[in-house]
Amino acid sequence: MIEFIKVSKYFGSQEILNDVSFMISSGDRVGIVGPNGMGKSTIFRLIADEMSTDGGTISLPKNCRLGYLRQELSGTDDHLGLLEYCESGFPEVVRIQHRLEELEEKLHSGLDIDRNSVLRQLGELQTKFEDLHGYDVRNKAEASLSALGFASADFGKKLKAFSGGWQMRAELVRATVANPEILLMDEPSNYLDLPAVEWLRRFMRDFHGTLVLISHDRYLLNSLTNVTLEVANAQVAKYRGNYDYYCRERVARVEERMAAYKNQERKRQQAERVINKFRAKSTKAALVQSLIKKVDKMEKIIVPNSAKSVGKIRMGTPTRTGNEVARLEDVSFTYDNDKWIFKNVDFSINRGDKVALVGLNGMGKTTLLKILAGSLKPTTGKMTHGHKVVSGYQSQEMTDTMDETLSVFQTIRQESADVSEQKIRGILGGFGFSGEMVEKKVSVLSGGEKIRLAFARLLVNPPNFLLLDEPTTHLDIAARETLEQALHDFEGTVCMVSHDVEFVRNAATTVIAMTPPSVTQYPGNYDYYREKMNEKESDTVSSQGSTIKKVSEKKLSKRERAEKVQEFSRKKREIERPMKKAEKAIADLEAEQAELLEKLGPDNHNVDHAAVNKRLTEIQDKLNFANRTWEACMIEMDELEQENK
Repeated sequence: MIEFIKVSKYFGSQEILNDVSFMISSGDRVGIVGPNGMGKSTIFRLIADEMSTDGGTISLPKNCRLGYLRQELSGTDDHLGLLEYCESGFPEVVRIQHRLEELEEKLHSGLDIDRNSVLRQLGELQTKFEDLHGYDVRNKAEASLSALGFASADFGKKLKAFSGGWQMRAELVRATVANPEILLMDEPSNYLDLPAVEWLRRFMRDFHGTLVLISHDRYLLNSLTNVTLEVANAQVAKYRGNYDYYCRERVARVEERMAAYKNQERKRQQAERVINKFRAKSTKAALVQSLIKKVDKMEKIIVPNSAKSVGKIRMGTPTRTGNEVARLEDVSFTYDNDKWIFKNVDFSINRGDKVALVGLNGMGKTTLLKILAGSLKPTTGKMTHGHKVVSGYQSQEMTDTMDETLSVFQTIRQESADVSEQKIRGILGGFGFSGEMVEKKVSVLSGGEKIRLAFARLLVNPPNFLLLDEPTTHLDIAARETLEQALHDFEGTVCMVSHDVEFVRNAATTVIAMTPPSVTQYPGNYDYYREKMNEKESDTVSSQGSTIKKVSEKKLSKRERAEKVQEFSRKKREIERPMKKAEKAIADLEAEQAELLEKLGPDNHNVDHAAVNKRLTEIQDKLNFANRTWEACMIEMDELEQENK
């Protein structure tokens, strides 16, 4: 379906892709991962033919429908109405619709026309329109917009009347409304709140085309993909599994490559010792030359660098507070004395709690966070901090408040004139800034580095009550994992807003859901919150009209639980055996395929082309069978894991 053959791409002197080859088969669900700035979005732009390669070729099926959700809005069609903009994602249907309207006007115009010819054109166009499911486009767009939080009254509003986040939701609908054969999604969960991310996961699981997804959201990657492409160090490595599989397999590959590298280095050093020992002896000249050629022919084994972001976050030990950190009593808030954001909110946060505020955008999560931080006063009611509470609030715009002309060190010094240079350097070291890095200007830092610097600035005078608004924005997966581990280990109290499901799942111990006009507190983690929410939902919850049966978990005795675990392990082994066999077959067949393709090159003249092509056909058939076997096993494994969650 999509094939990169020895593709290279440069931006000036920066090497983005170097002689990269990989294939995405029809129906694959591919996750593209890797550190920021390594070329993930560049791959999408190359596929969409928005930029050209500097070497190599890219192959796609002719006339295939391509859906592309970009990180940034184009702004070229923002004069259109919301619904009209979403429908424009299927231009062929829009074109036919306009032509049908023109022909119908002709029929009713009373002009002297060839009515038979017009009726024939109408019939042909209506048939084509029906084949493209044109009559379903509007219904599908409206259903998707509603599921993403738009009201029906919004459908006629101009796209430019909405904020950037809501425009990105419209862009998501536009990219999917045409039922594309290939769907490219670049960070689709950006600007989505948690309920919308959950909807996106359900929606994309029902997509039957080829899905290629760039995301830092581990929840989406694990839920939606069965192939992972790692983009790092100008190379692309392929893994036949979701993100968790990739993490495990990558470690194994690095270890295997390291072992091969050490073995090769041992042989090289041994050969070089022999060469140096006998180089001057004429009687050994032939042996020495043979060894030199052997060493020169050794293919250099490159051990891949870590794809993880550099830098740790060490938060230190905060001052101990009283048991109750914050209490809200009958708190209500309005910005305009007309529309109330929330009313009569009552809850408390205790020492050591890691609280996640969840809910749809616009329900007041950030407002509530600011009230808890003390930077915003309730309209009515009372917010009280506990004994010795020192709050530290990091807003979504915190990185934008840093002076870009200052260095990393100066940024921290500005906040702490009475702190020693040694202590500042120690704090910066804990956030991944050491040595010469502390002299880098803020203007040249990456998004992830700015987030780490913002945390360092926040913690130079350590608070014991952290309030974080979308702290994972601009962070790659490794940086998110580092941050969630730091928050997990932090001995203080945390209240956060985040749309990253895995981040919330791993970092939060309590959930407060925005349930207008008030809030509801769930004394458990995100999975507990979802379980309780599922119990409240109807048996037919689906934005696309499908039904989802509500499942109620039964409590199992210890014996029953043990039997269930044993049965799960047995079934898992039964699936893993053919899956591993298929993986090995795929690797062997792809290696043989590459060797045979090399033989067909223009420099090889003494080749039996008929025999090679026959074998290539056989290999492709076997590859197709092995891929189908592997995919069936992965689907079966996913279903088994879902059943046993």
